Amino acid sequence: MFYKTTRPLKKGSRELINAWASYDWANSVYPLVISSAIFPIYYGSLFTEIKTIDFLGSQVKYSAMISFINAFAFMIISLITPILSGIADYIGNKKKFMKFFVYLGSISCIGLYWFELNTIYLGLTFYFFSLIGVWCSFTFYNSYLPDIAYPHQQNRASARGYSMGYIGSVILLLFNLSMVMNPKFYGIQGSKFEASMIAMKYSFISVGLWWALFSQISFFYLPKGNHSNKISRDIFWNGYKELRLVLNQLIDNIRLKRFLTAFFIYSMSLQTVLLIATYFGEAEIQWSDSTEKTVGLIVSILLIQIVAIFGAILTARASERFGNLTVLIVINIIWAILCVRAFYIHTPMEFYLIAGFVGLVMGGLQSLSRATYSICIPETNDTASFFSFYSVTEKVAIIIGMIMFGMIDQITGSMRNSVLIFAVFFVAGVILLLRVPKVND
Repeated sequence: MFYKTTRPLKKGSRELINAWASYDWANSVYPLVISSAIFPIYYGSLFTEIKTIDFLGSQVKYSAMISFINAFAFMIISLITPILSGIADYIGNKKKFMKFFVYLGSISCIGLYWFELNTIYLGLTFYFFSLIGVWCSFTFYNSYLPDIAYPHQQNRASARGYSMGYIGSVILLLFNLSMVMNPKFYGIQGSKFEASMIAMKYSFISVGLWWALFSQISFFYLPKGNHSNKISRDIFWNGYKELRLVLNQLIDNIRLKRFLTAFFIYSMSLQTVLLIATYFGEAEIQWSDSTEKTVGLIVSILLIQIVAIFGAILTARASERFGNLTVLIVINIIWAILCVRAFYIHTPMEFYLIAGFVGLVMGGLQSLSRATYSICIPETNDTASFFSFYSVTEKVAIIIGMIMFGMIDQITGSMRNSVLIFAVFFVAGVILLLRVPKVND
């Protein structure tokens, strides 16, 4: 994948695109192991007897609590990333910011080893900062796309990143799964349940180490920025100044403004569904016992990831033939149908079937949305500021989605009712995408 070469690498070169995409390999273990697979199972296993958490004198359902923590984290992320992105563009060193959040997130993943019922607030704090790290680092990573690839390359470059992420994360998850299912082979002692729980905690450590280690490839090859200005007392306000300039361009760019509106609406459903899918499977599917539940949930996540590799590639190829917007519309329609169908599922086999279809459209919608936005933005050196708007749009959508999910779950006592609401937002996304001027002209 990489060759013996000197830096800097040329824009559009296969080596530079691969170096950029390698961060997906490093980073994607977090969305898979922490957000989707091992951590939700571990978290749910802690609450087999006690179903609520005492928070400020109120009893909050454990599944609703994790939704509110996610919403609060994304609220902070949406507030700080525009400022940081503007500053990064001004001083011309967004790699430095990316490094900071990578290390913050990876250390916080390791800290999840101490997530226990008697240290629940410490554990939730580590989980909170791991979210800050992964999503803020991803903002700066995304902003490199127009720097490393030309417009005609960006669909495939984006898909390559997601595909590499799916492959790398599956490799680590398979290792973690072997630890959870056969802990004694790795020298982990205790009852079957206790040993599996310890193995899950070791999995959190493995994510932190994998993430920090493989990020070094991108850190070595990616340019630090596009220009350089000295740090001054006014640097904070210069960050706001950059954002104001971007905002003015967004207002005047009809295509970009309409696409961001559509992206905001369907992201409320997309990102929330991806974040709560395993919690849904853990609580709403009728598993025969805890072992079947653990294996079944991890297998379903693996299925999603493997199918998503092909989904991202197929989506990139389809977009070249039919256009980005047409493919995005079709994928949103499929998502809406899946949400309606998920409301009625109860058995593991039904859950596996839905998981397969989710994998097919999950990577495609994320990858093509990023590439479409990158094509829509005007030619500029201040890519971090533009992608901070993309990031904030996504994060605010997640905040609203997670709060809605948590409130419906807390009030009705069931996650199923939230799924139907998300189907409505996918349909709204389709309607709004129909108003966006074509991006493949």
